[in-house]
Amino acid sequence: MNRTMRAAAAAAILTSGLGSIGCVNTGTTGCSSGSCAGSGTGGGPGSGGGLGGRGEGHGPIGDHWRNFVDPCYPERYNYAARESVVGPFAQQAANGHFLNQTIWNYYFESGTDRLTPAGIEKLDSLTRARPAPDPRLYIQTARDIPTTPESVGKLVDVRAELDAKRAAAVKQYMSTQLFAPVAFEVFVHDAPVPGMNSDMALRAYNGSILQYRGGVSGAGTGTLGTGGQGNLTAPAGGGAGAGGAPR
Repeated sequence: MNRTMRAAAAAAILTSGLGSIGCVNTGTTGCSSGSCAGSGTGGGPGSGGGLGGRGEGHGPIGDHWRNFVDPCYPERYNYAARESVVGPFAQQAANGHFLNQTIWNYYFESGTDRLTPAGIEKLDSLTRARPAPDPRLYIQTARDIPTTPESVGKLVDVRAELDAKRAAAVKQYMSTQLFAPVAFEVFVHDAPVPGMNSDMALRAYNGSILQYRGGVSGAGTGTLGTGGQGNLTAPAGGGAGAGGAPR
């Protein structure tokens, strides 16, 4: 192959290579400076996807770029991670608020619609909520109705009637408590009564007064101490230096 043939082949290869890249534009012909709309050599969203940009436009370079790069990284993944934590917590908080807004059976005298002193105090606390009380209240369906063989057939009707009376009693009391009256709504549900073991509650309360401490104690065997050289001794009592691990 002589020099002329080699030059012609190189020119043909160069021309075909430029043609395969293409001009990412809005319809104009040619790729001279300023002829490609959308800043053909710039990057960023909406750019023409030229050789100097990120390739977010149309054409072969833009297609290849989108196949290998996520333009929304890391925002979309941060959002998904945040929602995986905040979503369940928000649902848990909503369930807790729902239970806190509930007037349970034990806030009424058994089998009646008369509020007990504890029930009145509960309603008073709900009216003091800030920045404003929640107008949606709930009562537990009446499960404190004595059941006898004679009343089993009427139990559903008796329960519905008592639920209606208790809801009316709650609304009547709430209408007298606020300087700016709120139109409260009362709904009936049958959620389980929340609670915890009384010993656990007492320990948690006493612990909050005495200040919470870690689980590593300095008393007894097996504690961590500092030896003569400042190293941790084996678990056979305190070392020769200072006592147990700090609390």
